[in-house]
Amino acid sequence: MLMNSMYFTEEHKLFRESIQDFLKKEVVPHIEKWEKSGTIDRFIWKKFGDMGFFGISYPEAYGGLNLDLFYAVILLEELQKINSGGFAAAIWAHVYLAMTHLNKEGNHDIKQRYLTPSISGDKIGCLCITEPFGGSDVAGMRSTAVKEGDYYILNGSKTFITNGFYSDYLIVAAKTSPELGNKGISIFVVDRESEGLSATKLDKLRWRASDTGEIAFDNVKIPKTNLLGEENGGFGYIMQHFSLERLIMGINAHARAEYALEYALQYMSEREAFGRTIDKFQALRHNIADLYTDMEMCKEFNYTVAYRLNKNQYVVKEATMSKLKSTKMADEVIYQCLQFLGGYGYMENYPMARLLRDSRLGPIGGGTSEILREILAKIIIDKKEYKPVT
Repeated sequence: MLMNSMYFTEEHKLFRESIQDFLKKEVVPHIEKWEKSGTIDRFIWKKFGDMGFFGISYPEAYGGLNLDLFYAVILLEELQKINSGGFAAAIWAHVYLAMTHLNKEGNHDIKQRYLTPSISGDKIGCLCITEPFGGSDVAGMRSTAVKEGDYYILNGSKTFITNGFYSDYLIVAAKTSPELGNKGISIFVVDRESEGLSATKLDKLRWRASDTGEIAFDNVKIPKTNLLGEENGGFGYIMQHFSLERLIMGINAHARAEYALEYALQYMSEREAFGRTIDKFQALRHNIADLYTDMEMCKEFNYTVAYRLNKNQYVVKEATMSKLKSTKMADEVIYQCLQFLGGYGYMENYPMARLLRDSRLGPIGGGTSEILREILAKIIIDKKEYKPVT
């Protein structure tokens, strides 16, 4: 793969090679087992931690490496190329959904108790925002956290939570002042073993290796010290971090599309029909040209957004566009690449079938494409501004 020297240095290149080696040696041999069982063995989290991969974006004070965002881009891209969207999701939901809140809103005490062990791979986190009665409509959440003495009493439920069943702690959004609507949401760290917390595992179209949980909170007592940031400041924090989540999902999409194209091209260079390899047929060649162009356009755009986010620029609009366009592109590319494989594309022992199913979550999770279009319409037409809070 050609490295884009505008964004990637020699150090980035070496980092990519070390990730590729690590995944090939430590992860790929276990993927089929994890996909079948729907459980990722704990030892791999520790190995990721030992390699420093969980800490690349975090402060050195808590065991991190404090590297630029393009190291994260590399980690995300390579995770898409081992054909387990579920494994990739488990990793990035921990590192960039749960841990982002700990790092940005947590005080020193919380960071020592949760961020440090998250970086070392000793604790796994998840982020709980979506609820059974409201997904992309964050302000419509019904979970409540009522202050009583030194505790908040949490009641409600969350669903479609990646790492929601096996994680050690949960970053939970709930209303502390329901009468204030979205201005009354707060965020907490909740321990898995808290009394009154129960979870069930959901059965999904794919992302099989990752546990997706539905979680119930029945009078769960959260110490006041586990509040993240300001009381009632949660909505702003959530919205702010959505930029990173959307860009991540955009990057994931261009990376799996690239993987699908590389696989299909390899297959087409070997598969023969009517006395020649099928990559010599004009109809297929031109189709590849179009798909590759779509992928490359998304990739370059995503790199530009990552570059701006790395400079702490506010990129809500661009990150939203990234996810909207890239996830649709990935689904279309993978659908076509499956077709290029013919009957083999439909077989489970070839990668396209799983890739197609795994990819389909792209336009749904982290804000549906419909919601993203509405956010973009508000920004473009109504001149709405989504201001950063921290």
